[in-house]
Amino acid sequence: MISALAITYNEETHIEDYIKSLSFADEIIIVDSFSTDKTVALAEKYNVKIIPREFKNFSDQKNFAITQAHHDWIVFFDLDEKIPTALAEEIVATVHSKNPLKAYRVKRQFHFMGKRIKHSGFQTDVAVRLFNKNYCKYNGKAVHETIETDEAVGMLKQSVDHQTYKSFDNYNEKLSKYSKLQAEELFKKNVRPNAYHFLFRPWYRFMHQYFLRLGFLDGKEGFIISYVHAFSVYKRYIHLWAMYRNID
Repeated sequence: MISALAITYNEETHIEDYIKSLSFADEIIIVDSFSTDKTVALAEKYNVKIIPREFKNFSDQKNFAITQAHHDWIVFFDLDEKIPTALAEEIVATVHSKNPLKAYRVKRQFHFMGKRIKHSGFQTDVAVRLFNKNYCKYNGKAVHETIETDEAVGMLKQSVDHQTYKSFDNYNEKLSKYSKLQAEELFKKNVRPNAYHFLFRPWYRFMHQYFLRLGFLDGKEGFIISYVHAFSVYKRYIHLWAMYRNID
């Protein structure tokens, strides 16, 4: 028995296709952060459970969703990940196999502005998307949360298309949200930004992604991705600096 979980905020573009792709699951639970678009109205057309809940951070929201699941086996995909039929069939077969592992990673094929990105750090993009809730939970990070477990983690053969961002502005907006959440996390750890954070960290992020991780092989899209990621690092410390300004 499988519970399919999702966290949403203003996902009217993806919500219906996402729900349809989860038809293999025995229940679908959506934890919504008070969307202001048609996300909830569209989801209500289907046999899903919708739980409104204030968003604190990604780990907190996802771990809460896990507590709402009635079944031990969880699939937890992002709304912009397209689940092909072959992957859905593999998930069901894995869950019903003899002595399955407690968690499985899925390879993600990253798409940006309509192009498949084969480098720029995404050539090794995998994430746990199937797991047994009794042995796994998210690691508590506000952003880039991952499943943590003491059990062995397997790899499914089928991959998922990660249709992540359709435009520069959309990508930049999403990363800006991540920057703010990461700044809040650093603030709680009493990290104070300095010249190293403002100058070296963004520069290193660009150089690492564009050259060391072969972003230049992805053409102009690789440059845009590397630039926006570097700028998001800079904005992270701008947010952090502003937080200290407000209390000093």
